[in-house]
Amino acid sequence: MKFINQLFSKRKNVTIEFCEKNLDRFLTEENMAGYDQFLRKKNITYKEYECQSRCKECKLSPYALVDGEFIAADDSQVLLKKMKKHADDK
Repeated sequence: MKFINQLFSKRKNVTIEFCEKNLDRFLTEENMAGYDQFLRKKNITYKEYECQSRCKECKLSPYALVDGEFIAADDSQVLLKKMKKHADDK
């Protein structure tokens, strides 16, 4: 019965928080469609903050807080892949 419940269970909600300045710095036009599609999923909730007071990290690479976990990447495409993986693992 557990197996059947796992198969048909709803995905848990994932909360993602972004820094607007970080998005402006690292999000490219090519990746916007992928981000838009991902963030429109029913189980994804996101919020953009003007600043998250993570200036050192913000200047170095794109990042997001996914369910409170800091996730950084080399570029915005890799960050999107990491966020998708985190959401799929839920």
